[in-house]
Amino acid sequence: MVTSPLLPNLEEFSYLLKQIWESKWITNNGQFHKRLEKELSEYLKVPFLSLFTNGTLPLITALQALDIKKGEVITTPYSFVATSHSIWWNGLKPVFVDIDPYTCNIDPTKIEAAITPETVAIMPVHCYGMPCDIKAIKQIADKYGLKVIYDAAHAFAVDINGESLLNAGDMSTLSFHATKVYNTIEGGALVINDEETKQKIDYLKNFGFRNEVEVVAPGINSKMDEMRSAYGILALRQVDDAIAIRKSIAAQYRDGLKDVPGVRFQDDIPGVKHNYSYFPVFIDAEKYGMTRDQLYFKMKEENILGRRYFYPLISTFEPYVNLPSSAPENLPVATRIANEVICLPMHHELTCEDVDRVIDLIVR
Repeated sequence: MVTSPLLPNLEEFSYLLKQIWESKWITNNGQFHKRLEKELSEYLKVPFLSLFTNGTLPLITALQALDIKKGEVITTPYSFVATSHSIWWNGLKPVFVDIDPYTCNIDPTKIEAAITPETVAIMPVHCYGMPCDIKAIKQIADKYGLKVIYDAAHAFAVDINGESLLNAGDMSTLSFHATKVYNTIEGGALVINDEETKQKIDYLKNFGFRNEVEVVAPGINSKMDEMRSAYGILALRQVDDAIAIRKSIAAQYRDGLKDVPGVRFQDDIPGVKHNYSYFPVFIDAEKYGMTRDQLYFKMKEENILGRRYFYPLISTFEPYVNLPSSAPENLPVATRIANEVICLPMHHELTCEDVDRVIDLIVR
């Protein structure tokens, strides 16, 4: 399979569940929720973190917390649909710009041309956990007075020269879905730079309640419960070992595929501590001898499940296809990459034999 969830020890989880049952406190900012927020903040080296019930709601809430109520948000078409959906749900207009062909992240050199008097924010994505060009994006945002919210769903624990990538921008969001390097079954988080904004976020994710009798904002219910918080505490103890295994798998893939014509992959970036959340390869049909889709279905026949991630582009989906920025001629790199990519199986339970089997199929 393309991925496998990081599962905590069942006996340890049962022990924590017993404590939750005895307390009868199963949601609403209980002891495990508070503990997981604290432990994640320390582990990820971020000032403040607020837990959510999934990874989409932090994106929606970040825009609300920054009082971004109308206008355009520049973003990437090469992502999961939640990125653009969060903009749409806030009554804002996504504006797509093309991507860098190597990192698959938003191309900073294309951002300024997309800025209009209606532009209010930039929402880049650290695709596959590869860091965006955060310095270039900050310079543009500062020049035009724009907010920056990073969709860091893939970037759990990614550092640049010892500094957490999650501290970039005004806020960063995380996904703790079962498919991610670190998961809480379903879940997510919003990384915040100051305590006052953290408090505002906590109001917004609990219907806007400040206390029992005051509602200060039109919030929603997006709190993480105690069971998933306890699960997350245990998963956090295992994630370093899981990332180490993923790193060795990435090295094995790179060694096995380095001489295959028409097969391209991403290498580690110097100074970056990667999390190896995905291992995408990009197929040049002319050099490789078959198209990406032919290889994808060949793998499927052999019960090797890759994923064409991200294909198709968000800009081709019905809610967005008629936007001027969605025109394929506006997005030539993203269009090409979407037709070349396959994410190979990548998870902590893969054996060397499993990886060799994937490599052998691609080579032959």
